Amino acid sequence: MPITFRRPGADDAAALHDLAARTFGLATPPGTPQADIDAFIAEHLSAEAFARYLADPLRALVVAEEDGAPVGYTMLVGGPVQDPDLVVVLDKAAGELPLIELSKFYVLAGSHGSGIAAALMAATLTAAEEAGAAYCWLGVNNRNERAARFYAKHGFELIGTKRFRVGETRFEDHVRGRMI
Repeated sequence: MPITFRRPGADDAAALHDLAARTFGLATPPGTPQADIDAFIAEHLSAEAFARYLADPLRALVVAEEDGAPVGYTMLVGGPVQDPDLVVVLDKAAGELPLIELSKFYVLAGSHGSGIAAALMAATLTAAEEAGAAYCWLGVNNRNERAARFYAKHGFELIGTKRFRVGETRFEDHVRGRMI
């Protein structure tokens, strides 16, 4: 089954919302209230939110498709980091290098272990380099061991922590980064 990667356009917002709604909960820790997951999806992963993301010149999205059907996506976010505590962590790790955040990285559960995620990571890092970044960072829930192993395998080193809110629940995320 051929796997392809592409940059989505404005007409992909609804499909990205559907993919996000099916994958976001996979990355939340066990016990995260479903109401909080639903609230996060409604606020940050709606079709309208994706339409805004796709129109934002500081964002780059990559979609993985298997036989023409979306099975995963990533979102890179450029521009200045707003959280002052995170700025300190990133300055220590990357100095003055141009940064980009790997904000979203999701693959359907049925595609886990298939090699799609590794290929999607390669395509995403290429997109980050094309955007002019030299250093890529991300946040991952500190209890998401599977994702942490995946990111470590792809060169993302633990460099700090940050807080992340899903609905009314606050989490501690590990911040990881790597040179591109």
